[in-house]
Amino acid sequence: MAKAFDASKFRKSITKSVPGMSVGFRDPDTWISTGNYCLNKLISGDFHKGIPLGKVTVLAGESGAGKSYIASGNVVKNAQDQGIYVVLIDSENALDNSWLEALGVDTSEDKLLKLNVAMIDDVAKIISDFMKEYRADYGDADEEDRPKVLFVLDSLGMMLTPTDVDQFNKGDMKGDMGRKPKALSALVRNCVNMFGDFNVGMVATNHTYASQDMFDPDDKISGGQGFIYASSIVIAMRKLKLKTDADGNKTSQVHGIRAACKIMKTRYAKPFESVQVEIPYETGMSPYSGLLEFFEAKGLLVKQGNRLKYVTKSGEEMIEFRKNWTDEKLDVIINEWNMEDIDAEKHGLEALGVDDNGEIVDENAELNGVE
Repeated sequence: MAKAFDASKFRKSITKSVPGMSVGFRDPDTWISTGNYCLNKLISGDFHKGIPLGKVTVLAGESGAGKSYIASGNVVKNAQDQGIYVVLIDSENALDNSWLEALGVDTSEDKLLKLNVAMIDDVAKIISDFMKEYRADYGDADEEDRPKVLFVLDSLGMMLTPTDVDQFNKGDMKGDMGRKPKALSALVRNCVNMFGDFNVGMVATNHTYASQDMFDPDDKISGGQGFIYASSIVIAMRKLKLKTDADGNKTSQVHGIRAACKIMKTRYAKPFESVQVEIPYETGMSPYSGLLEFFEAKGLLVKQGNRLKYVTKSGEEMIEFRKNWTDEKLDVIINEWNMEDIDAEKHGLEALGVDDNGEIVDENAELNGVE
């Protein structure tokens, strides 16, 4: 009988010969809410999780789509609520103290460090130097003794290369489109590798631009495909006008934005799912925004005349007009399906009285309120 392979000896030898390498799995154990239950679910598979620490998450979209609201506002506030220190890198010179405080962010230096940096190389050096010190101070410490840190970079698309600056000083405005995508991709790749073994993560925003390809009309993310491959989670956002008031009545005035969010990449849930999140100017984003439409699309809420019906797992029926589905009632569905994989097709077929093979199993399905 062959002798068993001594994995412990091999592990010990390679960890000594390859500096900075870790062994074993490193699943995220800290999650930061985006401020919206539905968006959390689509990213992480859990209504209460959201963005994982130890990974690189990117929100990409056009100007005014709500990227900074979520990344520099909601995510920063929710990270601080968990005791996570935030390093906010502002390359757009756009984040004001009063605006952040209005979103609930604690801007005191013991909770947040704001850096105004525009050069990609400078950002890379800041993060590299930070991680060297972090490893030196906490590399041998127990997991629970390591401080949790989140970098928020707003935004990647506005950062400059040395060539950009040199050409500007010379009055040459050609730009540096050749090196910039490579530099952004290298920045994200290095961050992914450095953050994985520690309680450090990054959330970055980026810009999109209109596609010139008639066969692929979706907006393109600045930075190239290499940048997308290197990111752990990518969320594409589009800006739509919100023309409903606080009571849900349609108006001709714009009361805020409706952020259409599509999960382009995630390893924790099914990708390419979408949700529209409302961000009213006066009240800000509700954590329940988009849930009603999400549950309806998944077949958990079924139309019964001009009302919506939900059947709890215990068999109790909840039937309400659309506007009467309050946060408390939506909490019932959240709690029952939080960790479940909501299969839209399955629930849709069951609601229609049809099994997986398309056979009728409930001849009275129409009497159950399904249109």
